[in-house]
Formats: sequence, structure tokens, C-alpha cells
Amino acid sequence: MKKRKNFRKKYPKERLEGLQVKVYNNNVDGALRILKKKVKNSNLMLNLKKKTYYEKPSTLKRQKKNLAILRNKYAVQKEKNNS
Repeated sequence: MKKRKNFRKKYPKERLEGLQVKVYNNNVDGALRILKKKVKNSNLMLNLKKKTYYEKPSTLKRQKKNLAILRNKYAVQKEKNNS
């Protein structure tokens, strides 16, 4: 059997659980930038802000209903303008 040139074993890449970032070459600024981007994309801060106070389920339903009414209103208005 021939030996292959430049053969390297492929090690499985480490999968980081949750919002973790590896720091390479003591580059904390780069890792911090990546972490901030991950936090922003995961909407973590928005969820924390929403959960600071308890909201009754009835108020949540009311808000959803009002938003749906608004969306419908704007859709109808847009359709009128296009016609």
C-alpha cells in the first residue's frame, strides 16, 4: 500500500454549545465582536427585556390582536393605492 503525501488526519471540529466563542492568539477584541454578533442574532437581549416584568396572557393576546388589525389595515390601504 502506497503512502499518501501530505496526509493529515481530519479531527472532528469542536461544536460550541450555546453562545460561546473561542479566542485565538489572545485576540479578545475579535472574539468579542463575534460574540456580540451572535447575541444580536439570537435576540437574547430582547427576550430578557420582555421577561423583566410579568405580563398577563390576556394583555399579550390583546397586543397580538391589535397588531393583526394594524397589519390588515395597512394591507387594505396598500391595495387601494395600487388599484
